[in-house]
Parts: sequence; structure tokens; C-alpha cells
Amino acid sequence: MAYGAAGSLELTIERLLKSSYISIVQNSSPQIIKLLYKEILSLKEALRVFDKKRSTINMKMVKSLEAEMVEAIYKFEDVIDPHLSNQFHSQSEEEEETADHPPSMVYSVDVQEIQQDVDSFIQTMNIMKRAYIHELCNPSPEEEEDGVVPSRIDFGINESNMVGLSDLFVTIKDRLDSEQSERMIVSLDGMAGIGKTTLAKKLFQDPFIVSCYSRLVFVTIGPKYRLADILVDILTQVNPDIDEIMLMKGEKVLAGLKRMVYESLKHLRFLIVLDDVWEIDLYFVLLELFPDEKKGSRVLVTTRMKEVADSVKPLNIFEIPFLNKKESWDLLREKVFGEQESLPYELEKAGKKIAENCEGLPLTIVTVANILSKADKTLEYWNKVADEKQNSVYKDAYDQMSKVLYPSYDYLDQHLKACFLYIGAFPQNYSLNLPQLTNLLSAEGFLNSESIYGYFDDLYATNVIVRNETFDFHLHSSFWYLCNKEAARTKFFYALNCHGDTLPEEGIESQRRLCIRNNVLLAIKDVHNSIASDSKVRSFLCTGYFHKYPVPLFLEHLRLLRVLEARSIRFYEFPMEVLKLVQLRYLALLYNGNLPSSISKLWNLQYLIVFQHPRIVKSVGNLLYLPIEIWNMNELKYLQTYGRELPHPCCEGSLIPNLLNLSGVGPQSCAKSVLEKIPNLKELRINIELAPDATEPLTCFDHISLLHQLQELGCYIMNPTLKTDVVTPLVPLSDFPSSLTELHLRGLGYPWEEMRKISSLPNLTHLLLECYAFRGPKWEVRDNEFQRLESLEIEDIDLEQWTFQNCHCLPVIVSLHIAHCYKLKEIPLTFGKSLVHITLVECNPMAVKCAIKLKKEWDDKYAGRERFLRLDVRSSL
Repeated sequence: MAYGAAGSLELTIERLLKSSYISIVQNSSPQIIKLLYKEILSLKEALRVFDKKRSTINMKMVKSLEAEMVEAIYKFEDVIDPHLSNQFHSQSEEEEETADHPPSMVYSVDVQEIQQDVDSFIQTMNIMKRAYIHELCNPSPEEEEDGVVPSRIDFGINESNMVGLSDLFVTIKDRLDSEQSERMIVSLDGMAGIGKTTLAKKLFQDPFIVSCYSRLVFVTIGPKYRLADILVDILTQVNPDIDEIMLMKGEKVLAGLKRMVYESLKHLRFLIVLDDVWEIDLYFVLLELFPDEKKGSRVLVTTRMKEVADSVKPLNIFEIPFLNKKESWDLLREKVFGEQESLPYELEKAGKKIAENCEGLPLTIVTVANILSKADKTLEYWNKVADEKQNSVYKDAYDQMSKVLYPSYDYLDQHLKACFLYIGAFPQNYSLNLPQLTNLLSAEGFLNSESIYGYFDDLYATNVIVRNETFDFHLHSSFWYLCNKEAARTKFFYALNCHGDTLPEEGIESQRRLCIRNNVLLAIKDVHNSIASDSKVRSFLCTGYFHKYPVPLFLEHLRLLRVLEARSIRFYEFPMEVLKLVQLRYLALLYNGNLPSSISKLWNLQYLIVFQHPRIVKSVGNLLYLPIEIWNMNELKYLQTYGRELPHPCCEGSLIPNLLNLSGVGPQSCAKSVLEKIPNLKELRINIELAPDATEPLTCFDHISLLHQLQELGCYIMNPTLKTDVVTPLVPLSDFPSSLTELHLRGLGYPWEEMRKISSLPNLTHLLLECYAFRGPKWEVRDNEFQRLESLEIEDIDLEQWTFQNCHCLPVIVSLHIAHCYKLKEIPLTFGKSLVHITLVECNPMAVKCAIKLKKEWDDKYAGRERFLRLDVRSSL
């Protein structure tokens, strides 16, 4: 967590150096701040050394050193933040007496008073940084019991009954038994506790598999390893009588061991299981030592890392799935009751719910079953466990599982740890809203804005977050519990009124972040009653379910707040106390009225998100506008304001140069006078509500070409007219900037002939067409159209026949998603060889037949050439 804390401080110092509103006074040399900034960057660089050394470190010592760094950073933040805040407040009050628009002023910052604190902090960080690097490069000896990290568990599925894994066992067994003479590598991947090792052991011990090989080797690796130890393990299993190992000394040991492994496996038909591989480099090193003499040898790899799993041929990658409801209950019943055939119906009903609460993870099911088997098997007790997902039984299970789960967190790359823990601030089983999370994490200083979505891809690739069939990410409850436990321990965040949890002994005012997931009124009351003076809280997150009644926020003692996420609370009046939070970087609210002109007092604000309550239906034509002072907020990066328009600039100098994302606005915000004042915009989302008798065309796209940096554009008719005949669209297409990479259209009703205005865009990679975005029975993709399109999604379109002019259309398409296209009878069969995935959801059976035919032709054409086309068909029929 030290890396995340350093990132948060980095953002604070960066704002001092780069903000157009701040001037450091001459008597406090800017060099002090520049030196501080340089030290923070150096600290982050030192912490990233962890990513290269983690296989050999003493984790206990490293975590201790990082905890000391976090404490030092927090202590320094508690000096510099109040110092800055006091200066901002005093100058704001002076300016209010003489001017109408305080944000137009430049704040003078004097850091002379805290120079001694800065110098002390830099000195402390230098000492800690050197100690940290030394520890990574020269690990302290570990206590014997901590020498091997227990990163997996064998939960003892019976030889005769592998619940949920039997079919997969047969499939992999058949794959290993194929006639391929070349050495084959097969990978099993999945999150901790899902059954990778159990399945690998079952395969390794299968009598038929045993009879096929002259040598069998099973090596368990884990996140911490010594290559020499792995090689010795392999050698002693290949030849238990080998003694040459004892003769090798010094630098020649490793090279000698490698040579011996290769020579000992030469001329043999072998099966080697590499269990729990964490590093791709180690995987390739070992692979080079396993000779390929076309004798039918096999290597089976189990891993939590998709990078390792995906290094083999696609047909040899097996992702271990979660158990379904029936499999979960079967496993729980077997572990609690053994071979007992019948149970009371009432107990069975509760048991099925308990099994379901384990969310398909075998390790959770087995651990919960072990707890239940030692408790009274009464209906009352089982019903209580079944009805309370926060029951102590699950918490006890997660605690017992921690040794298996924690390595997945501990050995994450440094830049991912804060992001992972932050997800735990949201409710259990919450489907992650990636735009919301990325904005929050960026405002906190935890994300590099250039690689936002890559962070979540990396977390998914390490199997610590789960992706469902609709491609939504969420945390499995076992990891959600881990996040909350670790966050409370490190004061990263604290969840208020979480099912009766008591307040921390040191008080909530010492916490860095407070989150409310339930009991909003009680939680906010706790904040009001517990914080009697200025607190150390930097973020206030209301992440739970929607609360429709107004509540006071009591922000008067949260003067250092940087992040306020409160869109889950409905505000009937704008909370004016927010305007005193001069260090606020992120503000998200649910409010239907006009924003006050004094919103521009929040000159530090980078993310402004104001939703409207959906029950309040605004009549078409009754427009709300943001205050004209919005043009004074130069630091804004992200503006999402549903139902409100950007006003026309009042003067020539009006400009929001840093605005990158504008969402929720309507056609009036697409005027030339507006767009030319936000020249660096990269994402634009336009919402349109048509009047019932609308006939005049809207000029949404007439000036889009002014946005030379625009990459993502969405235009959505919120109340489309779905007539049977094709009428002239009310939003004519126009020229789009060539920089556009993603286009999302909904309800616009264009004829397919208009597609040529889009298909020639040179950088377009993602196209999503929804709800009659285009209309008509036939779409023919012409020669050389969509030359860079990788992803195409079509939903709720009345298309009947879709064809390609020739085989050069959509040459690099990777993913195709078609949903609710009930009239579609034909899809092309001449996609390029880059296609990987086709999804059909509730589509015409004739289109499904085309897709099946396409897959069959594909499989026949590319059989044995490492190409794999995945077809998913979902239908309620």
C-alpha cells in the first residue's frame, strides 16, 4: 500500500507545481517543492523494484517496511494538507469581500513555515528507501514456518467423485491422450481455491495416465521459489538415486542442474506437472529444459496468472469454472454428511442457500462445510447461516482461507494493490462501474490516466476479480472480505455501520477514507457525533444502495476532503457546505436543480458528476444549463451532467483546456462556440430527448470535426420513435474527426447507405449500434471498409440480411456481438482470420445456423494451426 500512499501525495505536490491557480511565494523557494516531488517519484520507482524481486523476498519484512513508509507519508500529509487548506480558506474569504468570482484569483502558497517538515520527510524517505532496496536485494532470513507460502490447498475431493470437475477431467484427459507426438503443454487457470491443484493431482494419479509415461514429475512452485530447488525436485523424481547434485559447487550449480534435467529427460516419454506457476519467465526457463523428441511428452501447468496460461495453444487452455448451484450443494452435503443419502427437507433447503452463498468457490464450500460439521445441525442455526451472508460462519471461513488468498494480494504488482483494495469499498457482489472506479482512483492518485483500463485487465489477468457472462467485473466475496480486512488494518478505508461493527478504538477521524454501504442515516450520524474537530479523512464514499430521502452530510469537520462520492443519496437542495471544501478533486451528486454559480469556488475540482433522479421527468424543451461560471473551472478533466447543457461562453478568453470527457449533455452543447472552447476533448457522450412533434434536424454533428483529439463519441436518442417505415433522421451524419476510435450510436434511424460516412474512418476500432441506430432490411459491407475495426456490436436492429461485398471487408475484426436481432436471417461467412469471438443473444435461428456454419468452416480451415473461434449462443427458446 506504500505505492498507493505515495501516489496520493504525488498528486497533491503535482497540483502545487502545475495548477494555474497556485503561485508559490518567492521567500519559500519552489525548489523545495520540486525536490519533494522528485523524492516521491524516486520512492515510487524504488517500490516498483518489488515487482522484479518478489520471488525471493521476505514478505513479512517487506510489508513491515512498507507500513512504516505509509505511516510516514500519512504523517507528512497531515502537516502539508492543513497548511495549504488554511491558506486557501483565508485568501478565499478575503477575495469574497472584494470580488464575485473567487476562482479567478491566483492563490499564493507559502511553504516556508513547513520547510523543516519537508526536509525531515525527504531525509526519512531516503533512509526508508535505502533500507527497502537493501531488503529486496538482500532478503532477511525467514522463520522456518514462513519459508514456504501456502498458496494453494488440496480440499480432498474423493477419487471416485470430483464434484464439478468430472467433465473437465475427461476433456483434459482426452487432450493429454491425443495422438500428437510433439511435446504438448496444457494449462489450467483460475482463482485461488477453485480446484486447479486438485484436478492436476487427479490427472497425475489416474491409472491410465500413469501407464502412458515412463516418468511422472509433480513440482509445486508458488510465488516464492529458488530455481535450484525446483530443478533438484525434478531430478530426484526422475531418478531418486541420483547423487551428482551433491558434487556441484559455486556458480556451476545452476548451469549443472539445468544440464542434468535436460539430459535426464532425454529419450523419455514424460508427464511433468508444474503446479502453481506465478511467473512467465520461470515458465519459459523450465520449458527449455524439457526436451521435445516427438515421443508424446506432456507438460501440465496450473496457474493463477492468465499470462502464463495463455502462453500455450488456445485449444490447450482450460479455465476452471466456478461450481453451479447443484454442484455447490453436492460438495457441501458430501463434506458435512459424508455418504448419508437423505436429509430433512428443511435442512436441505437451508443447505442449498448456504452453498449458494459460497458463490461457487470449492475452497469456500469445503471450509464452510468443515465449520458446519462441528456445529449443531439444527434448522434454526442453518436458517440463520443461510439468511445472513455476513454471518460469522462465512467470516470464519474467509479467515481460515486467508493463507491461500493473501498471496494473490501480497504479490500483486505495486501499482495494482490500492486499486484492488478500493473495490472493497463498494457493496458485496457489486458489479463494478469501471468509469466510476477509474475516475475515483484517478482523483485519489492511484491511477495513471494513460493506462486506466489496463489496471482492471491486469487484475482480471491475476484472477483476483471475476468477469461474468455479460463481461461485468466483480469481487468474489472471499476477496471482498480480504479487501475490507486489509483496508481496516492499514487505515486505507473504514466502512461505517457495517452490520453492527463497532467503531475503531482510535476513532473514525483518523481514517483516510470513510465509506457507507448501508444504514446511511446512522452512518452519517456516527460521522457527525464522532468527529468533533478537523479530521484526517480525505475521501467520503457513499457507495451503497440508493437512499431516496434527503440526509445532512455534516461536512464541516471534513475540511481536507478530496473525494466526495454521494450519487447514491438524493439531494433536494444543493449541499452548500460542499463549496467550502477547497481541496475537493472529485464531486458526484444526485441533484435535479440548477447548480449554484459558486460551484466555481471548487477551483481544484477535476471530476464533476451530477446525475438527475430518474423519477423527475423533464419536459422536452425546458432546458437546464450549467452556470456560466463553469468556464472558470480550468482544472476540470471530467464533466458528467445529465440533463444540463454547457452554456455559451460569455467572453473570448473562456476555455476549459483540461476537459477530456464530457457526458450527458444534449445538442445545445455541441454548438461551435462551445466545442471550440474545449479543444482537448477525448470523449463526448450526447443524450437527446426528441419532442413528440419534432421535425427540424438537430445539428449535433455539424461541428464535431473541431474536436481534433476526440477518440470516443456516443450519441443516444433517449426516446426513439420506432416506426415501421424509414424516415429522414433528425440528426444528420456529418464529418467525424479522423482521430475517432470508438463510436456508439442509439436510436438515430439512419439508412444503411449512410454507413459509408463512418466506415472510412481510419482509426475506428470499436462500433456499437443499438436500438435502430441504422434501419432497413439489408446492409452490404463494401470493399475495404472498416479497415481497422476490431469490435462490432449490433443490438435491437431490424436488419434482415447482412453481406460482404468480398473477403476484404472487416479484415481485422476480433469480436462480433449480435443481440435481439430477431429479423436477421443471414450473416457473412467470409470474416478474416483475426476473428476470435462471436456472441449471439436472442437472435433468429437462421442467423444462429449461419454462425454455426461459419464456426465449422473455420475449425476445418484452421484445424491444428493454433486458431480458435469461440461461439456463444444464448436464447430463451
